[in-house]
Amino acid sequence: MDAKPEAARVRLDKWLWFARFFKTRSLATKVVASGHVRVNGTHVSKPSTNVGKGDTVTFPQARDVRVIRIDATGSRRGPATEAQALYTDLAPPQPRTVEKAPSAPAFEGGGRPTKRDRRKFDQVRRDLLE
Repeated sequence: MDAKPEAARVRLDKWLWFARFFKTRSLATKVVASGHVRVNGTHVSKPSTNVGKGDTVTFPQARDVRVIRIDATGSRRGPATEAQALYTDLAPPQPRTVEKAPSAPAFEGGGRPTKRDRRKFDQVRRDLLE
């Protein structure tokens, strides 16, 4: 059985799915259609935009911004090792530092915290998240 020859250019949403950046093609389509994807520095909002070898794609994924250079277009959604051969990650995601959750506020006399104590605790948590 002959393998399909690799296409010179392929749809952006299809390539993002081939390269396993998104679990489904419809998720890849939504991200591209939202207008948050750039191809070679130009904003793209059409999932049918064609990309090929040498193009640079910038897009959000989870809490990171990925910058990817396309090395191959691929012809199918294969295993992860095959998908990783399709691109070079120009800005790999940085490891996140985990902040320790704030300790419970000190209560005088024990028992349930008062509304004032809860407000103080919520303010501390809000400050840590910002």
